[in-house]
Amino acid sequence: MSKSILRLMEERESTRTAFDPDKKITQKGLNLILEAARWAPTAHNMQNFQILAIDDVELLQKIGEVRSRISETFLKENYQQFSFSRKELARKGVGVLGSMFPPSWRNPSKFHSVTMNTPPRPLSETMQGSPLVLIVVYDPRKRAPASTGDFLGIISLGCVMENIWLAAQSLGISVQIMSIFSSRPAENDLKRILGIPKFMKIAYAMRLGYPGQRKEMKNYLRVRRDMSTFAHSNRWSHLG
Repeated sequence: MSKSILRLMEERESTRTAFDPDKKITQKGLNLILEAARWAPTAHNMQNFQILAIDDVELLQKIGEVRSRISETFLKENYQQFSFSRKELARKGVGVLGSMFPPSWRNPSKFHSVTMNTPPRPLSETMQGSPLVLIVVYDPRKRAPASTGDFLGIISLGCVMENIWLAAQSLGISVQIMSIFSSRPAENDLKRILGIPKFMKIAYAMRLGYPGQRKEMKNYLRVRRDMSTFAHSNRWSHLG
């Protein structure tokens, strides 16, 4: 890992383009990524995760055939994060550009129609040719001590995600989180296909690979708040 950790954080991004299914991730690369996951900080060192690494072509195809319907709740809450121009997004410093999503996802009056009339989509549309999918699962029966809603346990799963992402970034491997894998009924179908115990929960999945073509970035603007808008010195202050 030749790059500084801060530079890796700055360059980390979610890759939304299709991956080249024939450009595989080496076993050495996968082992390094899993080693990074192994050392993720977890509440009380519970290490509350299991990871399924899937690169078998036939199994990936079978997973891709699983279908899931987009929820109206997702559309509504996703809409709240939108900016409708690059200038607005740059000014806010948070959220995403609405033009990255289909027109129907940008019109609240159509959300109910979208969820009711759009056929369930196959997971292959999200996987987009990825040669490797990681599925992170956890046991909801266990939780960090005195952690309401297992807040600390869920944070731990986020630490696993970040370690995997940064390790992949350092190796030149692109990543995208696939939260749709944890939606029902997709989760139930995936448990059946992969033999995951019923009591386990899918936290998220990650597709890893190499873009099949140059990434299109013209509509993608990465923004962050200025430090002065979130960092308080010693006491809470009214930030601009």
